[in-house]
Amino acid sequence: MRTSNLLRVVLWMSGALISFCVMAVSVRALAGNLSIFEILTIRSGFGVLTLGTILAFSPMLRRTIVTRRIGLHLLRNSTHYAGQYMWALSLTLLPLATVFTLEFTMPAWTMLLATLVLGERMTPSRIGAVVLGLVGVLIILRPGVAAFQPAALLVLTAAFAYAVSMINTKQLTNTEASFAIIFWMNVMQLPMSLAGSALDFPLRLTSADLLPVIGIGVSGVSSHYCLSNAFRAGDASVVVPLDFLRIPLIAWVGWWIYSETVDIFVIAGALTIVSGVIWNLRAESRPILPPVARRPAA
Repeated sequence: MRTSNLLRVVLWMSGALISFCVMAVSVRALAGNLSIFEILTIRSGFGVLTLGTILAFSPMLRRTIVTRRIGLHLLRNSTHYAGQYMWALSLTLLPLATVFTLEFTMPAWTMLLATLVLGERMTPSRIGAVVLGLVGVLIILRPGVAAFQPAALLVLTAAFAYAVSMINTKQLTNTEASFAIIFWMNVMQLPMSLAGSALDFPLRLTSADLLPVIGIGVSGVSSHYCLSNAFRAGDASVVVPLDFLRIPLIAWVGWWIYSETVDIFVIAGALTIVSGVIWNLRAESRPILPPVARRPAA
């Protein structure tokens, strides 16, 4: 990879990592005054406003949002919303590093679902990533031990829901533009959030909530935008390892802002999960060499 491309990947991924951390801190800051539904209303509302403004000035993009697969969009966004709700709720119940680490089990769930739904084959490295992911989860959760935190099951369920939505996204990309997928996500998830929100919740916002409201609105759009541009600028084998920096970064944020300590079992589990994903990533990025033709016998 060229140095200029690598620099672009690092810059886009830096934006994505900062966005994810800002989102987590913003959710916690607003959770004392708003419900999770109301917090997600702010996120989706900001997305609809932003994307709607872009559409108003781009006739070309307006043509891309016309779809014949509205049912699949609805399935994807319902599943994604359920995962989003559980992820946001878990941020208020668990240390930030634990949430972000368990979230990285999503690639393992995605591999299993891709085999069952999309018919993709399971290679040794993919099986290894799934197994190491499950082992990492067991290390973190320690079921049967007094330190077990039931709220961690929320994150695992959220990761599975995200994996289902990833499979739906893969199916949609065959016919839908990326902008259309993000547009319908915000348009469909906004009424889902409003359904569980109090009508007067904006009146409960105070001046102290202004910064986290801006944070969750901006980071909700910027995280997806930066991550997609990072994948466009470089290979997944470069982007994904940089994404793992989310774990130590959010651990530092948790320690700095909330005085959270990082459990040694979370560190061990994180290393186990990440090692499985990196193993599969390296195996998938190797070029497939053509078979060597045998010389005919003399």
